[in-house]
Amino acid sequence: MGVASHRARVGALVAALTAGVLVLGSGAWALGAAVFPHEDAASARSGIAVRPSPTASPAPVAVAVQTPSPTPTPTFDKAANSIDDPRSIWVVVNKSRALNPVDYVPPDLVQPPVPNINGQPVRQIVSGPLATMFAAAKSEAGLSLTLQSGYRSYQTQVSVYDQDVAANGQAYADTDTARPGHSEHQTGLSVDISAASGECTLNACFGQTAEGRWLAANAWRFGFLLRYPSDKVPVTGFTYEPWHFRYIGLPLATELHDTGVTTLEEYFGVPGGETYPG
Repeated sequence: MGVASHRARVGALVAALTAGVLVLGSGAWALGAAVFPHEDAASARSGIAVRPSPTASPAPVAVAVQTPSPTPTPTFDKAANSIDDPRSIWVVVNKSRALNPVDYVPPDLVQPPVPNINGQPVRQIVSGPLATMFAAAKSEAGLSLTLQSGYRSYQTQVSVYDQDVAANGQAYADTDTARPGHSEHQTGLSVDISAASGECTLNACFGQTAEGRWLAANAWRFGFLLRYPSDKVPVTGFTYEPWHFRYIGLPLATELHDTGVTTLEEYFGVPGGETYPG
């Protein structure tokens, strides 16, 4: 083969190879363009498909979450009323704690609008709740109640106590009759309640009557406390009196009911006991 012919054949071969590369390059660019449509013109012209860098995600923004403060549980204010002032509805009177002055007389005694065996008055603040309680016993349970005793003066208590001592001896009298100056009745805040029928009047069996059971379960709703429960004699100092209720006001009566505390001595942390000092 001559030199001219050889050169012609090599030239044709080079031309063919060059055309193939261009075709392949064009195909590669076309493929790259289809897969990566956002490539720049330079990449397309070079026939090399370049995947663009992914767009960076924005940095997360920290959001402060405000946690609400828990609402504090309200506590009962034990200092709202005095337990020493005889005018206070929370005054605590027992064998260890005499009234001061010992011959205290309430300034606001009234006759309550309820059946009243002995005609004794009560403090004005007691009158309305007492009448409401009697009415509720009638409307809710068909029970008729009577006020047996209310306020007793210092001098009246002297007479009551002396009679008990004369009849039963001082040791016995001290278990169920307060000495003068130590009686809740002198505050005008305590009442003895009986059934209108007279069943078990001023007797422990009153606690088993329909009237006694209703009072024990419901008196707190009207601001009264069963003052001398059967299981608290060492605390209160007096035998079980299911007829004796003390007005302490609805807030304190509700507090004692809700907490399960049954005596003023335990709730306020003051002395009680079965003996008198001295």
